[in-house]
Amino acid sequence: MKLRPFAMVLLAAGLWCGPAAMRASPPPQAPGSVSTESADRDTTQKIRKAIIGDKTLSTYAHNVKIFAHDGKVTLRGPVRSEDEKRTVNDMAAAIVGADNVTNELTVQSPK
Repeated sequence: MKLRPFAMVLLAAGLWCGPAAMRASPPPQAPGSVSTESADRDTTQKIRKAIIGDKTLSTYAHNVKIFAHDGKVTLRGPVRSEDEKRTVNDMAAAIVGADNVTNELTVQSPK
């Protein structure tokens, strides 16, 4: 049987890597990384919508980072006051529950 060079490389790669390497499975996610799961995307969207909908919050609060993974949410970034920090945390907690929110927001005073 005569194989073309490209076909030989593909065949050799498949044999060398084994069947496990040939399967298309996503790599496991590290804690704190963004999940691609539909439920986590929905959670992030709901929290973002609640935050953006509150016009009393600063631009800083509107732009906090929201990381959702397996039903847990982490909030990161600066806000203008302790009240904003508490408000954003409460909005997330209303959606996923207080025990599922990790608040890493920092208060940055106005310049």
